[in-house]
Amino acid sequence: MRRSLLALSLVATATACGTPPLVGVPETDGGQQQRVTDGGEPPDAGGPDAGAPDAGRGPPYPIVLSHGFFGFDTFAGLDFFTYYFEVKDSLATEGELLVFTPTVDPFNDSATRSAQLEREIEAILASTGAAKVNLIAHSQGGLDARLVANRRPELIGAVVTVSTPHRGTPVSDLVSRGLTDPQARAAVDAIVNLAASPLWSEASSRSSITSALAQFETAKMAGFNARVTDQPGVRYYSVAGRSALRRAAETCEAADGTRPPFIRAFDDAVDPLSPMLDATEFIISPNILDPVPNDGLVPVASAKWGTFLGCVPADHLDEIGQIGGLGPGLGNDWRHKPFYGSLVAWLRARGF
Repeated sequence: MRRSLLALSLVATATACGTPPLVGVPETDGGQQQRVTDGGEPPDAGGPDAGAPDAGRGPPYPIVLSHGFFGFDTFAGLDFFTYYFEVKDSLATEGELLVFTPTVDPFNDSATRSAQLEREIEAILASTGAAKVNLIAHSQGGLDARLVANRRPELIGAVVTVSTPHRGTPVSDLVSRGLTDPQARAAVDAIVNLAASPLWSEASSRSSITSALAQFETAKMAGFNARVTDQPGVRYYSVAGRSALRRAAETCEAADGTRPPFIRAFDDAVDPLSPMLDATEFIISPNILDPVPNDGLVPVASAKWGTFLGCVPADHLDEIGQIGGLGPGLGNDWRHKPFYGSLVAWLRARGF
């Protein structure tokens, strides 16, 4: 019973923290923030060929922003409160008019969510005439994106994951240990679904938060990765978040030294962790003498997939501009909207 109560309290923490803010990375010049475009780096040799015999229009492909656990397009019917807070509008001012924010079941495993995402992508391709889309995905959205790319690689140009638990998270390991009893799992699902139905339009009686949490266990993610392999026709990139006042040099410099300028610009910035993530961060990194770099919910090592672009100074909420567009914290100039603008421009420069 005590373990179930602990699990429920952690579920409540995850509920509060399930909509992580976007981390925007502006390049600075004379104190003025600006969107970074390319930085002079050569295009990837493996980028898509605009002349390839695709069924639809070639690049630049539409951008699809895939939400994570507890995600939404608009929350509780409030059009101004979006998961990727104001990112779509911000990209539109940069000329990116084909940006889509589909919603899938916020409380379910990625097998269920990816099937819903795949249908949304098919509809986007049908309406735009494009041959492919580029998926930018936060948190669990990255697992959904990888599943779609694995099944339907012909539909995907690039997958960029932001703080996705590709190798699981100790937070889910602990929660799942407290929810081994089937009756406890059913009770948690019922409580969450009852509370969520007025707020999340995609939630249903078939939603299962316990299935989603179980999926993120480190052991289960090893099996997921063995099954859901990368497809050679799709390019995979990843970004991690670092918080708790840790610097880039201490945590997550890309092994090949090819971090884009909009990542490198914030190497010296540090991010104060949101108090909402204190409990989960402690689960990931309980030893202050040997800290585990993380964003409050996902360890940096778990977020690395494909070509790792480096870390941004942001916690899991900052990475998507939550809550409600508040800044990432005192002394941290990183912002989520310039980050996504720079990331999309970086993809465009590589032929996506």
